[in-house]
Amino acid sequence: MENKVEFKVHGKYALFTDPLTKIGGEKCSYQIPTYQAIKGIMESIYWKPTIIWVIDKVRVIKAIKTQTKSAKPINYSGGNSLSIYTYLSDVEYQVQAHFEWNLKRDDMAKDRNENKHFFVARRMIERGGRRDIFLGARECQGYVESCQFGEGNSHYEQYGELAFDLMFHGFDYPDESGKNELHARFWRPKMVNGIVEFIRPEDCIIRRFVKPMSSNIPRSVGLEEQELLDGYPGEVDAR
Repeated sequence: MENKVEFKVHGKYALFTDPLTKIGGEKCSYQIPTYQAIKGIMESIYWKPTIIWVIDKVRVIKAIKTQTKSAKPINYSGGNSLSIYTYLSDVEYQVQAHFEWNLKRDDMAKDRNENKHFFVARRMIERGGRRDIFLGARECQGYVESCQFGEGNSHYEQYGELAFDLMFHGFDYPDESGKNELHARFWRPKMVNGIVEFIRPEDCIIRRFVKPMSSNIPRSVGLEEQELLDGYPGEVDAR
């Protein structure tokens, strides 16, 4: 069974923050979504510890436009400061992704049923996702719809190649990398006729160590152990 999924995500605003702009308290969005942001959207649609979502490519449908807004973020010392955030406005993307097994989670080996995860993921896309969808930041609400990648017109259909400078790709988390460290990945993307093809995480040659971090794998506890079913024999069938 092919485990590839395709969907459209759109929203009024998006903020894929360039980390260089956060130094002074300001935030400015990249012109295109990051791999980690799209992966986060995919995990909000459907995620299990058994699988790892790999983003293949994204298609930019609408013209890249920015809009600035004033914000009053809370200071750690108390009070508020005035900042200017630069958002992308009126965004729409088509995404193609697939999942692979998380081989670092041996405890989930019995859950590696490709058909099950594929059909549940596709059903969740049709329903708009299991959890709220955000385009880079929580204040940027997104909406997911099922689509076929490449259908319809793109503003950059005949635009040719547009190259971008060094850009954040994603994080290497311990539960996926197997190392007790958090690393940030970077790459230099290019958009060809509106399509950005992402390189795989292991192909990113530019990495920066962030901090030590260990994965906290939850211990599975059955309902019977929690005594949640005492006196409620019908609850087993209700699950």
